[in-house]
Amino acid sequence: MLDAATIVQRFLATKMQVHPEVVRYLSEKDDPNLIDRIIANVPGDTIVVSIQHIPGLHQDRDGSRFLADPQCDVVQGAAGTTRGIAHITDYTKYFRDRYQRLGEYIRVRAAPMPIEALKKGSRYRQEACTIMGLVMEAKATTNGHRLVEVEDPTSSIPVLFHKERPQFSDAETLVPDEVIGVKGTLSADGRLFFAEQLFRPDIPLTHAPFKSGDPGQAVLISDIHVGSDTFLDGAWNRFADWISDSDVSYLLIAGDLVDGIGVYPNQEQELTIKNIYEQYEVFGSMMRDIPSRIKVIISPGNHDVVRAAEPQPAIPSEFTSNFPSNCIMVENPALVSLQGVRVQMYHGRSIDDFISLVPGASYENAAPMMMGMLQRRHLAPTYGKRTPIAAGTEDHLIIDPVPEVLHTGHVHIMGITEYRGVLCVNSGTWQAQTAFQKQMNITPTPARAILLDLQTLNSRVMDFN
Repeated sequence: MLDAATIVQRFLATKMQVHPEVVRYLSEKDDPNLIDRIIANVPGDTIVVSIQHIPGLHQDRDGSRFLADPQCDVVQGAAGTTRGIAHITDYTKYFRDRYQRLGEYIRVRAAPMPIEALKKGSRYRQEACTIMGLVMEAKATTNGHRLVEVEDPTSSIPVLFHKERPQFSDAETLVPDEVIGVKGTLSADGRLFFAEQLFRPDIPLTHAPFKSGDPGQAVLISDIHVGSDTFLDGAWNRFADWISDSDVSYLLIAGDLVDGIGVYPNQEQELTIKNIYEQYEVFGSMMRDIPSRIKVIISPGNHDVVRAAEPQPAIPSEFTSNFPSNCIMVENPALVSLQGVRVQMYHGRSIDDFISLVPGASYENAAPMMMGMLQRRHLAPTYGKRTPIAAGTEDHLIIDPVPEVLHTGHVHIMGITEYRGVLCVNSGTWQAQTAFQKQMNITPTPARAILLDLQTLNSRVMDFN
């Protein structure tokens, strides 16, 4: 990387001083040729080279700041990184990978011992210790306590969470296949473990989110559903007009670009476009209305033309041939870096499982489920329920590293919250209430876009109804 002294000397050699913001920008870019281009293009009477002399920056609309060209990197989930299951043993490797990686976050706060060793050691029937494993099953007892079967690579044991203990409320939210640690004591007969404290991988309390040093704005949306008879084309056109006149550098779309074909019974009766290729052609034309200076990052959802099992591959090129070149196709999930601000994109189908498994969870408020993903450091912890998962040799649904933003969709109801420094955004939909949602008494919040300031991580809801 270019150091500050080298940059300053290059400009001093031409009898010009340089603003500290320019020095920092050039140091991050690490491009000596950019210095030459700046020197060659500044006016001859320039004394101090400032940020406006850098090629590729444009002035903000009120003239108060300058915006950099989009800096977008796909950290995880680049197109072409998923694969199918090669062998039945992949399932074993998948859960071992989850156990080992998520277990590291628990080991820094506790020293778990193997369950098999616990059962053999009589001392732990009086002395507290910690175990760690995957939740096999969680259920209520006849007395209202919580009984959880925990398994590690050596053995398994039932763990009792007493309803009068402080950790009971957390135990009520335990779901199958999440990784936990439990501190407690063994029963006298060695068949039951009495819980005293529950550990989850969780976001560290010390987490401090990164904020961009450069001005920049991103817009977060999802669930457009092109082709549906409830797609809100008028609202979308108002959004396209607004973003064209804005200073936005990035547009992130978290799945369900189109309504798809045959996703649910009798879907064809609710479609205005009954050909899947035509649905994507229309979506591509909508993307061409977005200014080319904006980087558009697109991941799939369960209505898109990819496998249902997660992680989902990027939408194939045969459906995106008319998309403009500023569109970046990624997988679901994907971690992208916008000027250093990491956004974890995930369509959010596992929210269905959280709602069925966690008492009190509902579609009206996705925030607790998003916080639950962060607490478990996993986007879809439960295997074998409504969320299909392709179990590879590695678990690509683990949340690592900690992002600045978790961006989901799927439930069609916008929600924003913050958990331990991570901004959680569920970005709603561009589809009015469907017949199924009306039957289920689900009221969507359509035609919203979340505007994210990358320097402050402050968000603002833009309503295009």
